[in-house]
Amino acid sequence: MSKTIAALIVAAGRGERAGGGVPKQYRDVGGRPMVRRSIEAFAHLPLVQAVIGTDDHERYLAATEGLSLLPPVAGANTRQHSVQHGLTTLSAHKPDLVLIHDAARPLVSRALIDRVIAGLEDADAAIPLLPVADTLKREDGGVWSTVSRDGLMRAQTPQGFRFAPIWKAHRDYADRALTDDMALAELAGLKIAAVPGEDRNMKVTTPEDFTTAERMLGGEFRTGMGFDAHRFTAGDHVWLCGVKITHDRGLEGHSDADAGLHALTDAILGAIGAGDIGQHFPPSDPKWKGASSDRFLAHAAELAHAAGASIAHCDITLICERPKIGPHREAMRERIASILGIEPIRVSVKATTTEGMGFTGRGEGLATQAVATLRFT
Repeated sequence: MSKTIAALIVAAGRGERAGGGVPKQYRDVGGRPMVRRSIEAFAHLPLVQAVIGTDDHERYLAATEGLSLLPPVAGANTRQHSVQHGLTTLSAHKPDLVLIHDAARPLVSRALIDRVIAGLEDADAAIPLLPVADTLKREDGGVWSTVSRDGLMRAQTPQGFRFAPIWKAHRDYADRALTDDMALAELAGLKIAAVPGEDRNMKVTTPEDFTTAERMLGGEFRTGMGFDAHRFTAGDHVWLCGVKITHDRGLEGHSDADAGLHALTDAILGAIGAGDIGQHFPPSDPKWKGASSDRFLAHAAELAHAAGASIAHCDITLICERPKIGPHREAMRERIASILGIEPIRVSVKATTTEGMGFTGRGEGLATQAVATLRFT
């Protein structure tokens, strides 16, 4: 008789060490929220449920839109109690087996999941393990010693269990502070099987881990280029890269004439083969008169995500004698990153002049060129 298998994705933590301003599981890895990647790995199972932070319901719904999942469960103050909440809710569905997986491991493979399930054929619990490769050191009162690696292993998730025993163990040892579910299985005396883990199944914890995870994902890269120019006209400010700059003249254009955002919009559209800004926002259409150009850039980003791409990096060069760009550079980077939903480190803004030559040198207008690099996974 086939067994009903459930997956419980633990996504209730705050992930503060990863930075980014939101819980790390909702940040993108290779163009998709980390929690979504983790959940999608188990989408072939009949029951998939997540345990989430009490304040993260809207984030979770947005990150998992379109997936067929059980309603999420609110977590608790500790991982252990969050898992207990999830198991209690899953018990109504009477699964035979449960795989408990940390949302912070978005690169888990189908092969590893299958190994854990197979490990439960003759055991109550199955855990993926990897040998410790590094030399280990211990410090005690300023004295260092080497720790033997013999018999030491690194534990990963998903950890698999026969449902009834692990649910009972969580209730029996609810007062213990343990770091993973296998520790409960050990206390309960369950029969445990070890299966080979995978180096790729890393836990994303620090900002650097996001870069490592994206490199592991690989994928196809495409580059788009954009160029825009506007002439100066009467006015007292200009908009450049989403930032309002006081100036003795304005820029002439049908929208707000933000040449920086226009060029970057064209670069992103070019990378996904979606034409140019004029096709999406015709200058002949009066509804775009005076429009804020962040709408154009946000639209291009939405099209990129719909095409399965994430914005890996963008580079904008402003070409003008005046206004001076340096004092506004960081504000521009922050604003572009905010519109695109990426980290400022992925945005470069720089400026140059034409040494008095051409229309920019004569102060008749300014120009911008942009390059956008997109990752398709």
